[in-house]
Amino acid sequence: MIRFEQVSVRYEGTAHPTLHGVDLTVPEGELVLLVGPSGVGKSTLLGTVSGLVPHFTGGRLGGRVTVDGRDTRTHKPRELADLVGTVGQDPSAHFVTDTVEDELAYGMESLGLAPEVMRRRVEETLDLLGLAELRDRPIATLSGGQRQRVAIGSVLTPHPKVLVLDEPTSALDPAAAEEVLAVLQRLVHDLGTTVLMAEHRLERVVQYADQVVLLPSPGAAAVMGAPADIMAVSPVHPPVVALGRLAGWDPLPLSVRDARRRATDLRSRLATAHPPADVPAGPAGPVAGVPPLPAPATGRRGMLTRLLRPGGAPPVPASGTAAPDAPTTEITSLGVRRGRVEALRRVTLSVAPGETVALMGRNGAGKSTLLATLVGTIEPTTGSVLVGGRTPHRTPPREMVRRVGLVPQEPRDLLYADTVAAECAAADTDAGAEPGSCRALVSALLPDVPDATHPRDLSEGQRLALALAIVLTGRPPLLLLDEPTRGLDYAAKARLVGMLRELAAEGHAIVLATHDVELAAELAHRVVILADGEVVADGPTRRVVVSSPAFAPQTAKILAPQEWLTVTQVRRALEHPEPSAPSV
Repeated sequence: MIRFEQVSVRYEGTAHPTLHGVDLTVPEGELVLLVGPSGVGKSTLLGTVSGLVPHFTGGRLGGRVTVDGRDTRTHKPRELADLVGTVGQDPSAHFVTDTVEDELAYGMESLGLAPEVMRRRVEETLDLLGLAELRDRPIATLSGGQRQRVAIGSVLTPHPKVLVLDEPTSALDPAAAEEVLAVLQRLVHDLGTTVLMAEHRLERVVQYADQVVLLPSPGAAAVMGAPADIMAVSPVHPPVVALGRLAGWDPLPLSVRDARRRATDLRSRLATAHPPADVPAGPAGPVAGVPPLPAPATGRRGMLTRLLRPGGAPPVPASGTAAPDAPTTEITSLGVRRGRVEALRRVTLSVAPGETVALMGRNGAGKSTLLATLVGTIEPTTGSVLVGGRTPHRTPPREMVRRVGLVPQEPRDLLYADTVAAECAAADTDAGAEPGSCRALVSALLPDVPDATHPRDLSEGQRLALALAIVLTGRPPLLLLDEPTRGLDYAAKARLVGMLRELAAEGHAIVLATHDVELAAELAHRVVILADGEVVADGPTRRVVVSSPAFAPQTAKILAPQEWLTVTQVRRALEHPEPSAPSV
Protein backbone atom coordinates (compact mmCIF):
# COMPACT_ATOMS: atom_id res chain seq x y z
CA MET A 1 0.00 0.00 0.00
CA ILE A 2 2.82 2.44 0.92
CA ARG A 3 6.22 2.08 -0.76
CA PHE A 4 9.34 4.02 0.24
CA GLU A 5 12.15 3.71 -2.31
CA GLN A 6 15.49 5.10 -1.09
CA VAL A 7 13.74 8.12 0.41
CA SER A 8 15.78 11.01 1.77
CA VAL A 9 14.73 14.48 2.92
CA ARG A 10 16.98 17.46 3.48
CA TYR A 11 15.69 20.82 4.65
CA GLU A 12 17.23 24.11 3.59
CA GLY A 13 20.01 25.31 5.86
CA THR A 14 20.71 21.90 7.43
CA ALA A 15 24.09 20.19 7.21
CA HIS A 16 22.72 16.64 7.18
CA PRO A 17 19.58 15.01 5.79
CA THR A 18 16.72 14.41 8.21
CA LEU A 19 15.96 11.12 6.47
CA HIS A 20 18.34 9.04 4.38
CA GLY A 21 17.98 5.78 2.49
CA VAL A 22 14.54 4.76 3.78
CA ASP A 23 13.54 1.70 1.76
CA LEU A 24 10.58 -0.34 2.98
CA THR A 25 6.98 -1.33 2.23
CA VAL A 26 3.94 -0.93 4.48
CA PRO A 27 1.49 -3.71 3.51
CA GLU A 28 -2.21 -3.06 3.03
CA GLY A 29 -4.43 -3.62 6.07
CA GLU A 30 -1.70 -3.49 8.72
CA LEU A 31 -1.04 -1.22 11.69
CA VAL A 32 2.61 -0.17 11.47
CA LEU A 33 4.17 1.72 14.37
CA LEU A 34 6.97 4.23 13.75
CA VAL A 35 9.33 4.64 16.72
CA GLY A 36 12.56 6.41 17.55
CA PRO A 37 14.01 9.18 19.72
CA SER A 38 12.70 12.74 19.45
CA GLY A 39 13.94 14.63 16.40
CA VAL A 40 14.97 11.65 14.24
CA GLY A 41 12.51 12.48 11.45
CA LYS A 42 9.38 10.49 12.31
CA SER A 43 7.03 13.38 11.51
CA THR A 44 8.96 14.04 8.30
CA LEU A 45 8.54 10.43 7.20
CA LEU A 46 4.80 10.60 7.90
CA GLY A 47 4.63 13.86 5.95
CA THR A 48 6.04 12.22 2.83
CA VAL A 49 3.03 9.85 2.80
CA SER A 50 0.43 12.62 2.84
CA GLY A 51 2.36 14.87 0.46
CA LEU A 52 2.91 17.57 3.07
CA VAL A 53 6.61 16.89 2.56
CA PRO A 54 7.80 18.56 0.39
CA HIS A 55 4.72 20.39 -1.02
CA PHE A 56 3.94 22.24 2.22
CA THR A 57 7.07 22.05 4.37
CA GLY A 58 9.62 22.64 1.64
CA GLY A 59 12.91 20.78 1.60
CA ARG A 60 14.34 18.41 -0.97
CA LEU A 61 12.75 14.97 -1.34
CA GLY A 62 14.94 12.27 -2.84
CA GLY A 63 13.78 8.83 -3.88
CA ARG A 64 10.12 7.95 -4.34
CA VAL A 65 7.04 7.51 -2.13
CA THR A 66 3.93 5.91 -3.56
CA VAL A 67 0.57 5.34 -1.87
CA ASP A 68 -1.70 2.87 -3.65
CA GLY A 69 0.25 3.64 -6.80
CA ARG A 70 0.12 7.46 -6.52
CA ASP A 71 3.47 9.23 -6.39
CA THR A 72 3.36 11.84 -3.59
CA ARG A 73 5.96 13.95 -5.40
CA THR A 74 3.59 14.52 -8.32
CA HIS A 75 0.34 14.50 -6.30
CA LYS A 76 -0.30 17.39 -3.91
CA PRO A 77 -2.01 16.79 -0.55
CA ARG A 78 -5.44 17.78 -1.89
CA GLU A 79 -5.05 15.17 -4.64
CA LEU A 80 -4.42 12.51 -1.99
CA ALA A 81 -7.23 13.58 0.36
CA ASP A 82 -9.59 10.78 -0.73
CA LEU A 83 -6.85 8.20 -0.10
CA VAL A 84 -4.86 9.44 2.92
CA GLY A 85 -6.23 10.86 6.18
CA THR A 86 -3.68 12.70 8.33
CA VAL A 87 -3.69 13.93 11.94
CA GLY A 88 -0.56 15.83 12.99
CA GLN A 89 0.92 16.43 16.42
CA ASP A 90 -1.05 19.66 16.87
CA PRO A 91 -4.81 19.01 16.54
CA SER A 92 -5.62 22.74 16.66
CA ALA A 93 -3.80 23.28 13.36
CA HIS A 94 -6.12 20.74 11.79
CA PHE A 95 -9.46 22.48 12.36
CA VAL A 96 -11.28 24.58 9.77
CA THR A 97 -14.77 24.89 11.33
CA ASP A 98 -16.12 26.08 14.67
CA THR A 99 -18.11 23.16 16.09
CA VAL A 100 -17.49 19.44 16.57
CA GLU A 101 -20.24 18.21 14.22
CA ASP A 102 -19.26 20.62 11.44
CA GLU A 103 -15.62 19.53 11.71
CA LEU A 104 -16.55 15.87 11.36
CA ALA A 105 -18.57 16.65 8.23
CA TYR A 106 -16.11 19.03 6.56
CA GLY A 107 -13.84 16.43 4.92
CA MET A 108 -16.81 14.60 3.41
CA GLU A 109 -18.27 17.86 2.08
CA SER A 110 -14.94 18.56 0.35
CA LEU A 111 -15.16 15.16 -1.34
CA GLY A 112 -18.78 15.75 -2.43
CA LEU A 113 -20.38 12.86 -0.54
CA ALA A 114 -24.17 12.61 -0.40
CA PRO A 115 -25.86 14.28 2.62
CA GLU A 116 -27.42 11.03 3.86
CA VAL A 117 -24.00 9.32 3.78
CA MET A 118 -22.44 12.23 5.65
CA ARG A 119 -25.12 12.15 8.34
CA ARG A 120 -24.71 8.42 8.94
CA ARG A 121 -20.92 8.60 9.15
CA VAL A 122 -20.99 11.58 11.52
CA GLU A 123 -23.29 9.68 13.90
CA GLU A 124 -21.10 6.58 13.70
CA THR A 125 -17.97 8.56 14.46
CA LEU A 126 -19.57 10.47 17.34
CA ASP A 127 -20.41 7.13 18.95
CA LEU A 128 -17.08 5.46 18.14
CA LEU A 129 -15.01 8.19 19.78
CA GLY A 130 -17.36 9.12 22.62
CA LEU A 131 -18.06 12.57 21.21
CA ALA A 132 -21.89 12.51 21.14
CA GLU A 133 -22.23 14.85 24.13
CA LEU A 134 -19.85 17.33 22.48
CA ARG A 135 -21.45 17.48 19.03
CA ASP A 136 -22.68 21.10 19.38
CA ARG A 137 -19.74 22.38 21.42
CA PRO A 138 -17.46 25.06 19.96
CA ILE A 139 -14.05 23.50 19.36
CA ALA A 140 -12.40 26.45 21.14
CA THR A 141 -14.01 25.35 24.42
CA LEU A 142 -12.74 21.74 24.31
CA SER A 143 -9.85 20.33 26.31
CA GLY A 144 -6.67 19.23 24.53
CA GLY A 145 -7.67 15.58 24.64
CA GLN A 146 -11.18 16.28 23.36
CA ARG A 147 -9.70 18.23 20.45
CA GLN A 148 -7.45 15.32 19.62
CA ARG A 149 -10.43 12.95 19.43
CA VAL A 150 -12.26 15.41 17.16
CA ALA A 151 -9.22 15.65 14.88
CA ILE A 152 -9.03 11.86 14.63
CA GLY A 153 -12.77 11.66 13.97
CA SER A 154 -12.59 14.23 11.18
CA VAL A 155 -10.21 12.01 9.18
CA LEU A 156 -12.16 8.83 9.90
CA THR A 157 -15.45 10.05 8.38
CA PRO A 158 -14.23 10.14 4.73
CA HIS A 159 -13.15 6.45 5.11
CA PRO A 160 -9.62 6.81 3.68
CA LYS A 161 -7.63 3.71 2.76
CA VAL A 162 -4.60 4.99 4.67
CA LEU A 163 -4.45 6.74 8.05
CA VAL A 164 -1.31 8.64 9.02
CA LEU A 165 -1.29 9.56 12.72
CA ASP A 166 1.39 11.53 14.56
CA GLU A 167 1.18 11.01 18.36
CA PRO A 168 -2.56 10.19 18.27
CA THR A 169 -2.85 9.31 21.99
CA SER A 170 -0.46 11.91 23.44
CA ALA A 171 -3.19 14.17 24.86
CA LEU A 172 -5.69 11.41 25.72
CA ASP A 173 -6.45 9.93 29.11
CA PRO A 174 -5.81 6.17 29.40
CA ALA A 175 -9.45 5.17 28.82
CA ALA A 176 -9.87 7.48 25.80
CA ALA A 177 -6.57 6.22 24.35
CA GLU A 178 -7.81 2.63 24.59
CA GLU A 179 -11.04 3.62 22.84
CA VAL A 180 -9.17 5.28 19.97
CA LEU A 181 -6.82 2.32 19.60
CA ALA A 182 -9.79 -0.07 19.63
CA VAL A 183 -11.32 1.94 16.77
CA LEU A 184 -8.06 1.77 14.81
CA GLN A 185 -7.90 -1.99 15.42
CA ARG A 186 -11.43 -2.36 14.08
CA LEU A 187 -10.60 -0.34 10.96
CA VAL A 188 -7.51 -2.47 10.32
CA HIS A 189 -9.11 -5.84 10.97
CA ASP A 190 -12.60 -5.29 9.56
CA LEU A 191 -12.11 -2.77 6.75
CA GLY A 192 -8.49 -3.40 5.74
CA THR A 193 -7.43 0.19 6.48
CA THR A 194 -3.67 0.74 6.52
CA VAL A 195 -2.47 2.69 9.57
CA LEU A 196 0.99 4.26 9.87
CA MET A 197 1.40 5.79 13.31
CA ALA A 198 4.20 7.51 15.24
CA GLU A 199 3.90 7.41 19.02
CA HIS A 200 6.19 7.99 21.99
CA ARG A 201 3.92 6.39 24.60
CA LEU A 202 4.76 2.89 23.47
CA GLU A 203 3.21 1.30 26.56
CA ARG A 204 -0.14 2.16 25.01
CA VAL A 205 0.31 1.00 21.44
CA VAL A 206 3.16 -1.45 20.82
CA GLN A 207 1.05 -4.54 21.58
CA TYR A 208 -1.40 -3.56 18.81
CA ALA A 209 1.23 -3.15 16.06
CA ASP A 210 1.63 -5.69 13.27
CA GLN A 211 5.09 -4.34 12.46
CA VAL A 212 7.40 -1.68 13.88
CA VAL A 213 9.68 0.71 11.96
CA LEU A 214 12.63 2.02 13.98
CA LEU A 215 14.46 5.24 13.12
CA PRO A 216 17.40 4.91 15.54
CA SER A 217 19.03 8.32 14.92
CA PRO A 218 18.80 11.30 12.51
CA GLY A 219 19.71 10.19 9.00
CA ALA A 220 20.20 6.55 10.01
CA ALA A 221 18.66 3.75 7.96
CA ALA A 222 15.19 2.64 9.03
CA VAL A 223 14.77 -0.89 10.40
CA MET A 224 11.45 -2.75 10.05
CA GLY A 225 10.41 -5.98 11.73
CA ALA A 226 8.19 -7.77 14.22
CA PRO A 227 7.44 -5.69 17.34
CA ALA A 228 9.26 -8.00 19.79
CA ASP A 229 12.36 -8.15 17.55
CA ILE A 230 12.54 -4.36 17.17
CA MET A 231 11.90 -3.73 20.88
CA ALA A 232 14.85 -5.99 21.71
CA VAL A 233 17.24 -3.50 20.03
CA SER A 234 15.32 -0.20 20.18
CA PRO A 235 16.76 2.66 22.25
CA VAL A 236 13.16 3.63 23.09
CA HIS A 237 10.92 1.02 24.69
CA PRO A 238 8.03 0.87 27.18
CA PRO A 239 8.32 -0.21 30.85
CA VAL A 240 7.01 -3.71 30.08
CA VAL A 241 9.96 -4.24 27.71
CA ALA A 242 12.43 -2.70 30.18
CA LEU A 243 11.15 -5.08 32.86
CA GLY A 244 11.44 -7.99 30.44
CA ARG A 245 15.05 -7.06 29.61
CA LEU A 246 15.83 -6.77 33.34
CA ALA A 247 14.31 -10.18 34.09
CA GLY A 248 15.88 -11.84 31.03
CA TRP A 249 12.58 -12.87 29.44
CA ASP A 250 12.79 -14.17 25.86
CA PRO A 251 10.84 -13.37 23.78
CA LEU A 252 10.13 -9.98 25.29
CA PRO A 253 6.53 -9.36 26.37
CA LEU A 254 4.69 -6.47 24.75
CA SER A 255 1.57 -6.41 26.94
CA VAL A 256 0.85 -6.49 30.65
CA ARG A 257 -1.00 -9.79 30.21
CA ASP A 258 2.01 -11.51 28.61
CA ALA A 259 4.34 -10.12 31.26
CA ARG A 260 2.12 -11.24 34.16
CA ARG A 261 2.24 -14.80 32.83
CA ARG A 262 6.05 -14.77 33.10
CA ALA A 263 6.39 -12.75 36.31
CA THR A 264 5.96 -15.56 38.89
CA ASP A 265 9.71 -16.03 39.37
CA LEU A 266 10.33 -12.28 39.49
CA ARG A 267 7.65 -11.85 42.14
CA SER A 268 9.33 -14.60 44.19
CA ARG A 269 12.70 -12.82 43.97
CA LEU A 270 11.04 -9.62 45.17
CA ALA A 271 8.96 -11.26 47.90
CA THR A 272 11.36 -10.36 50.70
CA ALA A 273 12.01 -6.83 49.44
CA HIS A 274 9.88 -3.84 50.25
CA PRO A 275 8.92 -1.06 47.82
CA PRO A 276 10.29 2.33 48.89
CA ALA A 277 8.16 4.75 50.88
CA ASP A 278 5.87 7.16 49.09
CA VAL A 279 8.71 9.32 47.83
CA PRO A 280 9.74 8.84 44.18
CA ALA A 281 12.83 6.70 43.71
CA GLY A 282 15.92 8.43 42.41
CA PRO A 283 18.55 10.90 43.46
CA ALA A 284 17.37 14.12 45.03
CA GLY A 285 20.51 15.93 43.97
CA PRO A 286 22.12 16.43 40.55
CA VAL A 287 21.44 13.76 37.95
CA ALA A 288 24.18 12.28 35.79
CA GLY A 289 24.34 14.03 32.44
CA VAL A 290 22.10 16.90 33.57
CA PRO A 291 23.78 20.28 34.17
CA PRO A 292 23.05 22.18 37.38
CA LEU A 293 20.04 24.44 37.17
CA PRO A 294 20.80 28.15 36.85
CA ALA A 295 20.94 30.45 39.83
CA PRO A 296 17.56 31.64 41.17
CA ALA A 297 15.84 34.43 39.31
CA THR A 298 16.23 37.88 40.80
CA GLY A 299 12.69 38.92 40.07
CA ARG A 300 13.14 40.35 36.59
CA ARG A 301 10.48 39.90 33.94
CA GLY A 302 9.67 36.17 33.79
CA MET A 303 8.55 33.85 31.05
CA LEU A 304 4.94 33.67 32.15
CA THR A 305 4.51 37.33 31.15
CA ARG A 306 4.61 36.18 27.53
CA LEU A 307 1.65 33.93 28.17
CA LEU A 308 -0.31 36.45 30.21
CA ARG A 309 0.62 39.55 28.21
CA PRO A 310 2.20 38.76 24.86
CA GLY A 311 3.80 42.19 24.68
CA GLY A 312 5.81 41.49 27.79
CA ALA A 313 6.14 43.68 30.85
CA PRO A 314 8.72 46.12 32.13
CA PRO A 315 11.48 44.78 34.36
CA VAL A 316 10.53 44.15 37.97
CA PRO A 317 12.90 45.25 40.75
CA ALA A 318 15.01 42.42 42.18
CA SER A 319 13.40 40.76 45.17
CA GLY A 320 16.10 38.33 46.21
CA THR A 321 13.47 35.74 47.07
CA ALA A 322 14.90 32.22 46.93
CA ALA A 323 12.90 29.22 45.87
CA PRO A 324 13.11 27.33 49.20
CA ASP A 325 11.02 30.13 50.74
CA ALA A 326 8.18 29.35 48.32
CA PRO A 327 4.85 29.74 50.14
CA THR A 328 2.14 27.12 50.21
CA THR A 329 -0.54 27.20 47.52
CA GLU A 330 -4.08 27.06 48.90
CA ILE A 331 -7.29 26.35 46.96
CA THR A 332 -10.53 26.43 48.92
CA SER A 333 -13.99 25.41 47.64
CA LEU A 334 -13.03 26.52 44.13
CA GLY A 335 -15.72 26.66 41.48
CA VAL A 336 -15.31 27.78 37.85
CA ARG A 337 -18.09 28.12 35.29
CA ARG A 338 -17.23 28.70 31.63
CA GLY A 339 -20.40 29.47 29.72
CA ARG A 340 -22.73 26.51 30.15
CA VAL A 341 -19.97 24.27 31.48
CA GLU A 342 -19.21 23.95 35.18
CA ALA A 343 -15.52 23.22 34.80
CA LEU A 344 -14.62 22.98 38.50
CA ARG A 345 -16.79 22.33 41.55
CA ARG A 346 -15.89 22.58 45.25
CA VAL A 347 -12.17 21.89 44.72
CA THR A 348 -10.09 22.16 47.90
CA LEU A 349 -6.37 21.51 47.57
CA SER A 350 -3.06 22.61 49.07
CA VAL A 351 0.48 22.23 47.73
CA ALA A 352 3.46 22.50 50.07
CA PRO A 353 6.97 23.67 49.17
CA GLY A 354 9.04 20.78 47.83
CA GLU A 355 5.95 18.75 46.96
CA THR A 356 5.19 17.32 43.51
CA VAL A 357 1.50 16.78 42.80
CA ALA A 358 0.13 15.02 39.71
CA LEU A 359 -3.35 16.06 38.53
CA MET A 360 -4.98 13.20 36.65
CA GLY A 361 -8.41 12.42 35.25
CA ARG A 362 -10.21 11.95 31.98
CA ASN A 363 -10.16 14.57 29.22
CA GLY A 364 -12.30 17.55 30.17
CA ALA A 365 -12.12 16.83 33.92
CA GLY A 366 -10.84 20.35 34.66
CA LYS A 367 -7.08 19.86 35.03
CA SER A 368 -6.00 22.68 32.69
CA THR A 369 -8.68 24.96 34.11
CA LEU A 370 -7.29 24.39 37.61
CA LEU A 371 -3.79 25.33 36.44
CA ALA A 372 -5.17 28.44 34.76
CA THR A 373 -6.72 29.63 38.05
CA LEU A 374 -3.31 29.29 39.72
CA VAL A 375 -1.70 31.70 37.24
CA GLY A 376 -4.67 34.08 37.19
CA THR A 377 -5.78 33.67 33.57
CA ILE A 378 -9.17 32.37 34.75
CA GLU A 379 -11.11 34.02 37.57
CA PRO A 380 -12.84 31.73 40.08
CA THR A 381 -16.63 31.81 40.07
CA THR A 382 -16.74 30.72 43.72
CA GLY A 383 -14.16 29.95 46.39
CA SER A 384 -10.63 31.25 46.66
CA VAL A 385 -7.12 30.65 45.31
CA LEU A 386 -3.95 31.86 47.04
CA VAL A 387 -0.44 31.54 45.60
CA GLY A 388 2.29 32.98 47.77
CA GLY A 389 -0.36 34.82 49.75
CA ARG A 390 -1.65 36.54 46.60
CA THR A 391 -4.93 36.10 44.71
CA PRO A 392 -3.67 35.33 41.18
CA HIS A 393 -6.41 36.95 39.07
CA ARG A 394 -6.16 40.18 41.12
CA THR A 395 -2.37 40.37 41.09
CA PRO A 396 -0.50 42.19 38.29
CA PRO A 397 1.18 39.67 35.97
CA ARG A 398 4.63 41.10 36.55
CA GLU A 399 4.27 40.25 40.23
CA MET A 400 2.83 36.78 39.63
CA VAL A 401 5.74 35.76 37.39
CA ARG A 402 8.02 35.78 40.44
CA ARG A 403 5.75 33.22 42.11
CA VAL A 404 4.50 30.88 39.40
CA GLY A 405 5.57 29.59 35.98
CA LEU A 406 3.36 27.70 33.55
CA VAL A 407 4.32 25.45 30.63
CA PRO A 408 1.03 25.18 28.68
CA GLN A 409 -0.20 22.30 26.52
CA GLU A 410 0.75 24.26 23.42
CA PRO A 411 4.45 25.19 23.85
CA ARG A 412 4.33 27.59 20.90
CA ASP A 413 2.39 29.97 23.20
CA LEU A 414 5.72 30.73 24.88
CA LEU A 415 7.83 30.99 21.72
CA TYR A 416 8.12 34.18 19.69
CA ALA A 417 11.77 34.55 18.57
CA ASP A 418 13.16 33.46 15.21
CA THR A 419 15.78 31.00 16.50
CA VAL A 420 16.41 28.68 19.42
CA ALA A 421 19.45 30.76 20.35
CA ALA A 422 17.36 33.96 20.49
CA GLU A 423 14.72 32.28 22.64
CA CYS A 424 17.38 31.08 25.07
CA ALA A 425 19.14 34.45 25.20
CA ALA A 426 15.83 36.18 25.98
CA ALA A 427 15.07 33.61 28.67
CA ASP A 428 18.45 34.20 30.36
CA THR A 429 17.92 37.96 30.29
CA ASP A 430 14.35 37.78 31.56
CA ALA A 431 15.27 35.41 34.39
CA GLY A 432 18.45 37.23 35.39
CA ALA A 433 20.38 33.99 34.86
CA GLU A 434 23.92 33.48 33.62
CA PRO A 435 24.18 33.55 29.81
CA GLY A 436 23.90 30.01 28.45
CA SER A 437 21.71 28.72 31.30
CA CYS A 438 18.64 28.15 29.15
CA ARG A 439 20.71 26.68 26.33
CA ALA A 440 22.24 24.17 28.76
CA LEU A 441 18.78 23.09 29.87
CA VAL A 442 17.63 22.60 26.25
CA SER A 443 20.72 20.52 25.51
CA ALA A 444 20.17 18.45 28.64
CA LEU A 445 16.57 17.66 27.71
CA LEU A 446 17.13 17.12 23.99
CA PRO A 447 20.73 17.19 22.71
CA ASP A 448 21.62 18.24 19.17
CA VAL A 449 18.99 20.95 18.69
CA PRO A 450 20.83 23.55 16.54
CA ASP A 451 20.93 27.17 17.74
CA ALA A 452 19.90 28.54 14.34
CA THR A 453 16.72 26.44 14.06
CA HIS A 454 13.42 28.30 13.98
CA PRO A 455 11.08 27.05 16.74
CA ARG A 456 8.36 26.29 14.18
CA ASP A 457 10.74 23.83 12.48
CA LEU A 458 11.21 21.81 15.67
CA SER A 459 9.28 18.65 16.37
CA GLU A 460 6.54 18.83 18.99
CA GLY A 461 8.85 17.21 21.55
CA GLN A 462 11.68 19.63 20.75
CA ARG A 463 9.35 22.64 21.05
CA LEU A 464 8.17 21.35 24.42
CA ALA A 465 11.76 20.91 25.60
CA LEU A 466 12.50 24.50 24.58
CA ALA A 467 9.43 25.85 26.39
CA LEU A 468 10.30 23.82 29.49
CA ALA A 469 13.84 25.17 29.47
CA ILE A 470 12.57 28.76 29.14
CA VAL A 471 10.32 28.43 32.18
CA LEU A 472 12.84 26.41 34.23
CA THR A 473 15.45 29.11 33.65
CA GLY A 474 13.36 31.43 35.84
CA ARG A 475 13.21 28.85 38.67
CA PRO A 476 9.68 29.85 39.80
CA PRO A 477 8.71 28.80 43.38
CA LEU A 478 5.55 27.21 41.96
CA LEU A 479 5.97 25.37 38.65
CA LEU A 480 2.91 24.26 36.68
CA LEU A 481 3.22 21.86 33.74
CA ASP A 482 0.34 20.89 31.47
CA GLU A 483 1.08 17.56 29.74
CA PRO A 484 4.86 18.05 30.06
CA THR A 485 5.87 14.76 28.40
CA ARG A 486 3.82 15.09 25.24
CA GLY A 487 6.18 14.42 22.35
CA LEU A 488 9.13 13.45 24.57
CA ASP A 489 10.85 10.11 24.20
CA TYR A 490 11.77 8.00 27.25
CA ALA A 491 15.32 9.36 27.51
CA ALA A 492 14.14 12.98 27.39
CA LYS A 493 11.44 12.18 29.94
CA ALA A 494 14.05 10.66 32.29
CA ARG A 495 16.15 13.82 32.02
CA LEU A 496 13.08 15.95 32.74
CA VAL A 497 12.30 13.84 35.81
CA GLY A 498 15.83 14.41 37.07
CA MET A 499 15.52 18.18 36.71
CA LEU A 500 12.13 18.31 38.41
CA ARG A 501 13.37 16.16 41.31
CA GLU A 502 16.23 18.58 41.82
CA LEU A 503 13.82 21.54 41.87
CA ALA A 504 11.53 19.79 44.36
CA ALA A 505 14.51 18.96 46.60
CA GLU A 506 15.34 22.68 46.66
CA GLY A 507 11.83 23.55 47.85
CA HIS A 508 9.97 24.33 44.63
CA ALA A 509 6.34 23.20 44.52
CA ILE A 510 5.41 21.39 41.28
CA VAL A 511 1.95 20.63 39.91
CA LEU A 512 1.65 18.44 36.81
CA ALA A 513 -1.52 17.94 34.80
CA THR A 514 -0.82 14.70 32.99
CA HIS A 515 -2.24 11.56 31.43
CA ASP A 516 1.18 9.91 31.64
CA VAL A 517 0.74 7.36 34.43
CA GLU A 518 4.40 6.33 34.18
CA LEU A 519 5.50 9.93 34.83
CA ALA A 520 3.21 10.19 37.86
CA ALA A 521 4.59 6.93 39.28
CA GLU A 522 8.17 8.07 38.74
CA LEU A 523 7.91 11.62 40.04
CA ALA A 524 4.83 12.55 42.07
CA HIS A 525 4.55 12.53 45.85
CA ARG A 526 0.77 12.86 45.60
CA VAL A 527 -1.83 12.13 42.96
CA VAL A 528 -5.09 14.07 42.72
CA ILE A 529 -7.75 12.62 40.43
CA LEU A 530 -10.42 14.94 39.02
CA ALA A 531 -13.74 13.83 37.51
CA ASP A 532 -16.34 16.24 36.14
CA GLY A 533 -14.59 19.12 37.89
CA GLU A 534 -14.48 17.50 41.34
CA VAL A 535 -11.68 15.90 43.34
CA VAL A 536 -12.49 12.19 43.68
CA ALA A 537 -9.12 10.99 45.02
CA ASP A 538 -6.22 12.73 46.76
CA GLY A 539 -3.40 10.83 48.44
CA PRO A 540 0.11 9.37 48.23
CA THR A 541 0.97 8.17 44.75
CA ARG A 542 1.21 4.46 45.58
CA ARG A 543 -2.09 4.36 47.43
CA VAL A 544 -3.99 6.16 44.66
CA VAL A 545 -2.55 4.57 41.50
CA VAL A 546 -2.16 0.96 42.62
CA SER A 547 -5.86 0.77 43.42
CA SER A 548 -6.84 2.24 40.03
CA PRO A 549 -7.04 0.04 36.89
CA ALA A 550 -6.97 3.17 34.72
CA PHE A 551 -4.07 5.04 36.34
CA ALA A 552 -1.79 2.21 37.52
CA PRO A 553 1.61 2.07 35.75
CA GLN A 554 2.63 -1.06 33.84
CA THR A 555 5.03 -2.29 36.53
CA ALA A 556 2.32 -2.14 39.19
CA LYS A 557 -0.07 -4.13 37.00
CA ILE A 558 2.54 -6.76 36.18
CA LEU A 559 3.78 -7.33 39.74
CA ALA A 560 0.48 -6.93 41.63
CA PRO A 561 -0.31 -7.57 44.44
CA GLN A 562 3.21 -6.36 45.24
CA GLU A 563 3.23 -2.56 45.12
CA TRP A 564 6.16 -1.76 42.84
CA LEU A 565 5.57 1.32 40.68
CA THR A 566 8.60 1.60 38.38
CA VAL A 567 11.28 -0.52 36.75
CA THR A 568 13.86 1.63 38.58
CA GLN A 569 12.50 0.46 41.93
CA VAL A 570 12.61 -3.19 40.84
CA ARG A 571 16.15 -2.87 39.50
CA ARG A 572 17.40 -1.38 42.76
CA ALA A 573 15.70 -4.09 44.80
CA LEU A 574 17.34 -6.81 42.69
CA GLU A 575 20.76 -5.17 42.76
CA HIS A 576 20.64 -4.51 46.52
CA PRO A 577 18.52 -7.26 48.06
CA GLU A 578 17.51 -6.91 51.68
CA PRO A 579 19.19 -9.44 54.01
CA SER A 580 17.01 -12.36 55.08
CA ALA A 581 15.88 -12.54 58.65
CA PRO A 582 18.09 -14.84 60.78
CA SER A 583 16.70 -18.32 61.40
CA VAL A 584 15.58 -19.07 64.91
